[in-house]
Amino acid sequence: MSTRGGGRQSMSELKLRRLLEHNQRLKEDLARPRLKVSEASASLIRYCKTTKDHLVPSVWGPVGRADDPYNNQGAGGLKCCTVQ
Repeated sequence: MSTRGGGRQSMSELKLRRLLEHNQRLKEDLARPRLKVSEASASLIRYCKTTKDHLVPSVWGPVGRADDPYNNQGAGGLKCCTVQ
């Protein structure tokens, strides 16, 4: 792009550059892979139904101490948290 007045770009050149940059971002956005909402929601529902969350016992039932990943009894035999 040409310059005038001591190396400054004209207002129209700046606008053109901004429009070209915006156009490039829109092209990148258009090329991004898409997923239908129905497919995404079905995938999320499937994940929630098959992934057991130990922090929600009202849904999955009580968790035994041996199955609880948040139980720290296996970590050095500690019964509670250690504060230093």
